[in-house]
Amino acid sequence: MTTESTPAGVPGPGQGAGLPPGQGPVEDIARFFRRLQWALVFLAAGALIWVLTPVLTPFAASLLLAWLGDPVVDRLEKRGFSRNSAVGLVFGVMLLVLVLLVLVLIPLVQSQVEVLARSIPIYFEWVVRTGLPWLQAKTGMDVMTWLDPDYMLDMLKRNWKGASGIATQVLGLVTQSGFTVLGWVANLVLIPFLTFFFLRDWDLLVQRAAALVPRDRVEMVAILAKESDAVLGSFLRGQFMVMLAMGVFYALGLWLVGLEVGVLIGILGGLLTFIPYIGPTTVLVGGVIAALVQFGDWQHIVGVLAVWGVGQLLESYVLTPKLVGDRVGLSPVTVVFAVMAGGTLFGFLGMLLALPVAAVANVLIRHAHGRYTASRFYLGEGATASRIEVAGTHHARPHDTDDTSGPANPA
Repeated sequence: MTTESTPAGVPGPGQGAGLPPGQGPVEDIARFFRRLQWALVFLAAGALIWVLTPVLTPFAASLLLAWLGDPVVDRLEKRGFSRNSAVGLVFGVMLLVLVLLVLVLIPLVQSQVEVLARSIPIYFEWVVRTGLPWLQAKTGMDVMTWLDPDYMLDMLKRNWKGASGIATQVLGLVTQSGFTVLGWVANLVLIPFLTFFFLRDWDLLVQRAAALVPRDRVEMVAILAKESDAVLGSFLRGQFMVMLAMGVFYALGLWLVGLEVGVLIGILGGLLTFIPYIGPTTVLVGGVIAALVQFGDWQHIVGVLAVWGVGQLLESYVLTPKLVGDRVGLSPVTVVFAVMAGGTLFGFLGMLLALPVAAVANVLIRHAHGRYTASRFYLGEGATASRIEVAGTHHARPHDTDDTSGPANPA
């Protein structure tokens, strides 16, 4: 009785002819199903986040605050502080800054909103007597008819059924807004509580997350995590400083011009600076309209344009290069798309996490591009291991770095 054996160099069952181990059709199918499983896991996680968006919002905000404060805690620990003492000190400073901002901003914004409320009739009169006649003269549209009381009453009678449905929707929206306000208040109380515990247990959370990474991927995940942390750190901390500086500059500049609601417009423009073009456009349009309604002369409009122009130069050539830099590598179009997509998919939570997720995704895409340009698919089926190693350096796939010094397969 004889036993058959596979001769050396002859492919075994399930292994393609002339292919190194781990590259046969069976292995390709198994690899495909593994990737399919991971894709399903990510889809399920996305669906779960979408369902739990209202619950996850305070947790996401607290995690971001804890992540921002953890480097300071680590520095204090190196100087001899215990973890609890360092966390208490950092958390106390963060809470103090927040309280000071609230005590300063809330009365200021409240006074500006009161001024805006008193000015609404003036704005409405300006629109009716100046804005709409100018628009009608330029476009030929009979827009003044829309404001005629008899015309509006007639439209209401003709669309009464639809108006009643709209009134019902408005009433439901107002009721829902009341619950939304209560939810916001609850989140504002919950966020400091969660931030403290996340900050205290941050190192433990990182260790537990690292323990879940497959052992053969630890090195690559560590490289990506460090690069993502550096990118996010420089972006979020720098962008926050830019928003604060531009809000102060715009508010002070428009106030010096003499606009009654200039502080409110400046603060809003500074907060929206993280969205390209939206913040500066808010300052420009809001400032010009406020100057037209309040003064109606070209001198104050020129003042608004001067504040806007100097703000653009300050942001583009001083603050953003110094505080943010170009490490994130996100184009304005990408930022706008990320914020809009995040808000559409996950509401405020999506807008909160849009830029951090986009920055991390940019890091992952850059590494994926490096691996792709080092792959056999990109270089061609006839590419040798040496060509792949030269093209991709450390981006080469694991099987591309296998030992190929053994005997070659027979032709």
